[in-house]
Amino acid sequence: MISVVLPAYNESHMLPVTVEQVHKFLSARDEEFEIIVVENGSTDDTSQVAQLLTKQYSHVACFHQPKPDYGKALRKGFQESRGEIIVNFDVDFYDFDFLERAVTLIRSTKHDRPSIVVGSKRAVGSRDERTVLRRFATFVFSLLLKIGFGLGVTDTHGVKAFHRASVQPIEAQCLFGIDLFDTELILRCERAELVVIEIPVEVKESRPTRSPLISRIPRTLKGLAAMRILFFKESIVRRKSDAHAKMHS
Repeated sequence: MISVVLPAYNESHMLPVTVEQVHKFLSARDEEFEIIVVENGSTDDTSQVAQLLTKQYSHVACFHQPKPDYGKALRKGFQESRGEIIVNFDVDFYDFDFLERAVTLIRSTKHDRPSIVVGSKRAVGSRDERTVLRRFATFVFSLLLKIGFGLGVTDTHGVKAFHRASVQPIEAQCLFGIDLFDTELILRCERAELVVIEIPVEVKESRPTRSPLISRIPRTLKGLAAMRILFFKESIVRRKSDAHAKMHS
């Protein structure tokens, strides 16, 4: 089974079209699937629209989170899904070519199987048609992750595919939400020496971002600082544990 997770915040107008397109594409594949919509804190009628879609289409389920939180919504979808492979799309950005390539990579590789395939807006061969400001913000964010955490891929936000069995134990360790759940999950998988790869995607801006960029910057910087401190503390505990184990071996 393939599970497609769609976090949805104030997406009452776009959600029906996205679910229709994703359902149509997956129905044409010879495989069981599910579409999981996670409405989170919407102030419009996204919740009601999502409920109607569960009645209109087979294989569609809807869950609700009381507060706007993309990270918690994505995590809820991950936890509620049943698929061998979980694909994260956004309501305003879904890429079926990415889905096919990512699924093939995860299933065809017996050795060094990718645990996560990232659809990168910055990889060689990608095409990012968003505003200059949003492209610059992605560049700076990725640079901070590279310098501060040793990130091996060039992007952490956007479309992704997960191999459930590999990633599920790591997901249970994640502590951050909002803008950083998927970033933390990728970083923890890399730190656990799981295989994380990226493939280029084309991105077009179909509407303004739901969360103003200027309000996300201080929140994201604060979150990254907290994550860096947490990882540092965890590394100290791990080194002490390893030293203790060697002393008694």
